[in-house]
Amino acid sequence: MSDPYQLKPYIRSVPDFPKPGIMFRDITPLLATPEAFGRAVTAFADAFRDARPTTILAAESRGFIFAAPLALQLGASFVPVRKPGKLPFQTRKHSYDLEYGSDTLEMHIDAIPAGSRVLLIDDLLATGGTIEACLKLAEQSEAEVVGCGFLIELSFLSGRKRLAPYPVVSLMDYADET
Repeated sequence: MSDPYQLKPYIRSVPDFPKPGIMFRDITPLLATPEAFGRAVTAFADAFRDARPTTILAAESRGFIFAAPLALQLGASFVPVRKPGKLPFQTRKHSYDLEYGSDTLEMHIDAIPAGSRVLLIDDLLATGGTIEACLKLAEQSEAEVVGCGFLIELSFLSGRKRLAPYPVVSLMDYADET
């Protein structure tokens, strides 16, 4: 699955950002093109409609861009997951390791009712650490995770393996760093 939705022409590849050796996949050209942006949100809706999610969960910040309109299309609630200190109410949190340190994500303790059918959405799947942290937050809420969706997957980093056994859908795939 390289680019079945014909979205890659709207992704700008920026070499050596944010540091040498990284090929950054910039989604801003896609966001600036209403037809392509709409096609991406509709593709997510088509991929997950049968899963009947009641809640769409996304980590800041680019995941919010796709999750909010998707929640509207599917008639589901939207739950933002934020970095520490950004949410005004009581939170539950999950800390996780990165290649170069650690990070923590939080969500309101009452954001996801037990038994909710949660779909996780983000712009990019790389190593899977951020979305795995979101999965843990959903599981702490006693929710049923029905899938994970990504605009872009960097499959050479094998992040999908960390998300097993949950269904994963990516709208486009980059199988190598170029």
